[in-house]
Amino acid sequence: MAYILSHIDPEGDYLYRLYRATNIHTLHGRMASGHLQGRLLKMFVRMVQPKNILEVGTFSGYSAICMAEALPEDGKVWTFEINDEQEDFTRRWIEGSPVASKIRFLIGDAITNAPRLGLVFDMAFIDGDKRTYVETYEMVLSLLRPGGIILADNTLWDGHVIDPAYETDPQTAGIKRFNDLVAQDSRVEKAIIPLRDGLTVIRKKESIG
Repeated sequence: MAYILSHIDPEGDYLYRLYRATNIHTLHGRMASGHLQGRLLKMFVRMVQPKNILEVGTFSGYSAICMAEALPEDGKVWTFEINDEQEDFTRRWIEGSPVASKIRFLIGDAITNAPRLGLVFDMAFIDGDKRTYVETYEMVLSLLRPGGIILADNTLWDGHVIDPAYETDPQTAGIKRFNDLVAQDSRVEKAIIPLRDGLTVIRKKESIG
């Protein structure tokens, strides 16, 4: 990993400090995207050139900042975090970032609240509650333009998706239901990248049939 990180774009001081603070001050710091995935998210935004991005699961704001870095001046990341106990930490880091004007940080359930924005999205990053990945996916797909891209994180779930010992774990079950649905979904094209904990890249087809 050290070799990889030394041969990609640098993380930047602000993101480095955010990642460190996330690991010091939150219980599950490893949930933050981190250097490698953060640079990949930024690269996807460069390639897709979205105007509106929907993120489900803000956590500490690391991934939202990475994606916002590649947006045009009129672009925006709309990011939802359901855990209101995370708000004070995350809002401070988002509002203090160089790309604060490109991020709209919202507390609440994205499944019910994102459709109320009345927006069509060009790209989405799903990294919220694993138990409701299927419901989140259906919501996101309904708001995504044809040809738009969805990135879904944690889809290998530390290998638990193929481990019988985790068959009754609700989060593992949620990821497996999601993976099985996407694999059979004729509305999209899809590929899983074995990066960190698994990243599924999904493209909504322009037409079905």
